[in-house]
Amino acid sequence: MRDVLDDLLSWWRSGASVGVGTVVETWRSAPRPAGAAMVVGPDGTVVGSVSGGCVEGAVYDLAAEARDGARPALHRFGVSDDDAFAVGLTCGGIIDVFVDRIDRRSFPGFDEVAADVRDGRPVAVATLVDGVGDERRGARLVVRPEDTDGPGTEGTLGSRRLDEAVRDDVRGLLSQGSTGLVRLGPDGERRRDDIAVFAACYAPRPRMIVFGAIDFAAAVSRIGAFLGYRVTVCDARPTFATSRRFPDADEVVVSWPHDYLARTRVDDRTVVCVLTHDPKFDVPLLELALRLPLAYVGAMGSRRTNDRRLAELAERGLAEAELARLHAPIGLDIGSRTPEETAVSIAGEIVAARWGGSGAPLRTAGGPIHHASPDPGPAGHGTTDHGPTERGPDRLVSSSDQRR
Repeated sequence: MRDVLDDLLSWWRSGASVGVGTVVETWRSAPRPAGAAMVVGPDGTVVGSVSGGCVEGAVYDLAAEARDGARPALHRFGVSDDDAFAVGLTCGGIIDVFVDRIDRRSFPGFDEVAADVRDGRPVAVATLVDGVGDERRGARLVVRPEDTDGPGTEGTLGSRRLDEAVRDDVRGLLSQGSTGLVRLGPDGERRRDDIAVFAACYAPRPRMIVFGAIDFAAAVSRIGAFLGYRVTVCDARPTFATSRRFPDADEVVVSWPHDYLARTRVDDRTVVCVLTHDPKFDVPLLELALRLPLAYVGAMGSRRTNDRRLAELAERGLAEAELARLHAPIGLDIGSRTPEETAVSIAGEIVAARWGGSGAPLRTAGGPIHHASPDPGPAGHGTTDHGPTERGPDRLVSSSDQRR
C-alpha cells in the first residue's frame, strides 16, 4: 500500500470515502505480491494495481461498490473461476483480494499509521478478512512494536483473546518486515484456522551481517534469508568475497569488517555473526559491535580462542556488561558438525535471543510455548546477557570449526 498512501491520505483528510482492494494471498505465478492495493477515489479516480491488468476491471467495480456502502468481502480471482478468461489471471496464478472502505469513520487512526509509514517507524494493520460474520469483517487492529512509546495496539478485532494472539503473531511478522495472513481460531487458538487476519506490515527487513567469507558463512546466509533477514556477507579478501560463492546473500562486500560496520546502517533488529575467528579481524570488529545497539552479536571460535578474545576486548576497555552480550562460542548445543547444521544452531540462538527462549527442549520446559517479547537488555533490545550461569560451564562447542 505504500505506493497509494499519499492519495489515500489526501482523500481521508478531505473526509471522503474510498474503496480499497488489497491482495491478501497469492498462489503460483500471481503478478503482484500480498499487500499490493488498488484505491478507487470518490470521483472514480483509480490509483494502484492488484494484478498488473488481469483483474483490474473487476476489482475496480468491487472497490467502487465498497466505497458506496457495500460490506467488506474477500474475492478470489484465477484460472479456477468460471469466468477466468474474462477476468481471471491468464498468467495462471490465483489471488485473493479483500475489498473494503476507508474513511474517517471506518479507520479513524489512519493518519497516525500513515505518519508511521512515512517516517519509517514500524507499524502493522491487522484486518479481519474471512471466517467471521459481516458485522465483524473488516475490523482492524493497529499493531506497533512492544517498545513503542504510547499504546502498542489500537482498535479491536472483536475479542480480547483474539486481539492478544494476533498482536503477538503480527509483531513477529513486523519484526521481519513480512506481510501476510495469520490464521487462528475465534479466540486466538493456534491449532485452528477458522479466522483469517491479513497483516499489512510496514517495516524494512532486519539485517543480518555475516563477517568472514567461509563455507559456514554460505550456510548462515542461506538460513538468514530463510528467516527473512536482508543478508550481507563481508570479508576483506576479494578472492573469497564473491556473489557466486554466496548466492543467497543480498549483497557481498569487500572491506575490512570493522570499517564496514562503522559506516553501515544498523539498528536494534540487526544481527551480527562473526565467523572469521582471526584476531586481526574479529577483535576490532567486536570492540565496535558490542557497543552498538544490536539485537545479537555472535562469534565463532573455540573456548580457548574466545577466552583470549574476551581478555583482549577487556584490555580495550569493554565493560563486563558489554562483554556479556557476546554469544561465543556461537550457536546452541545441538551437536552440529556440518556448515548447515551449524547454521541451524546459530539460527536457533538468534531466535531464542529475540524472543527470550531458553533453547531447552520444549518437552522439558514448563509454561507457555510462545514467549512474550523479553524485557529490553542493556542496549535497549532483546535479552542478550548470557553469562556463565545461563550458559553452563560444560556447554559443547557447536561445530568442529570452532574447536580451533
